[in-house]
Amino acid sequence: MSLPSAVASPAAHDAYPDDLDPRVEALVKDLIGKVADKWTLIILEVLTEHGEQRFSRLGDLVGGISQKMLTQTLRQMERDGLLIRTIHPVIPPRVEYRLTELGLSLSEAFCGVWIWAAKHLEEVDRARQAFDERAKG
Repeated sequence: MSLPSAVASPAAHDAYPDDLDPRVEALVKDLIGKVADKWTLIILEVLTEHGEQRFSRLGDLVGGISQKMLTQTLRQMERDGLLIRTIHPVIPPRVEYRLTELGLSLSEAFCGVWIWAAKHLEEVDRARQAFDERAKG
């Protein structure tokens, strides 16, 4: 595997182990496919700038996104451990979304996604497994 030239610079290379886990490469490709998605990037940006938001307000701040696409994108981000969905037990139910520390770190390190993926590989794997287990039950 070869690292992108920006990551392969001498300074960045020091943070990379010589025996890079091949799952890191798979995670980077997976996350780039998702995060580079228009809606994921915009939601990441909105939650970074505005903090925790209700579903309807988030849709307004994102702009031009259907409720179905917003729901799908938020679910995928939740599965990846990038955000937390909180349902408040009121009538009607109030749902809010906020970035996790993992989501905030991705926002901060977006240009360094390779290094970020190497650092958080296990955490994302655990978040995905936990989400999948909750979805089954």
